[in-house]
Amino acid sequence: MGELSAWHWLIVIGVAVLLFGAKRLPDAARSLGRSTRILKAELRADDHKPTETPAASATPETAPAQPTTAPTTVPEPVRDAGAAPTAAPRQPHGDPA
Repeated sequence: MGELSAWHWLIVIGVAVLLFGAKRLPDAARSLGRSTRILKAELRADDHKPTETPAASATPETAPAQPTTAPTTVPEPVRDAGAAPTAAPRQPHGDPA
């Protein structure tokens, strides 16, 4: 059931000829072949590219200087003990949530 017989291939080729026409079919096959070659070349080029991370390859002599300060945070506002509490945010009109 899962295999394509010779009749199936003939039907597929016949449909391709009807869709693209006999003149445009060789051009379509040629451009598909070019695209496949370009894709294979790009995949080969990616395989040869080194994939090391900067943290793994950095040594103490060549490591860039990193600041040793702590990240800055925004301090919370200080509330006065005698101040009135702030009102809760208002809900939009409609269904109460």
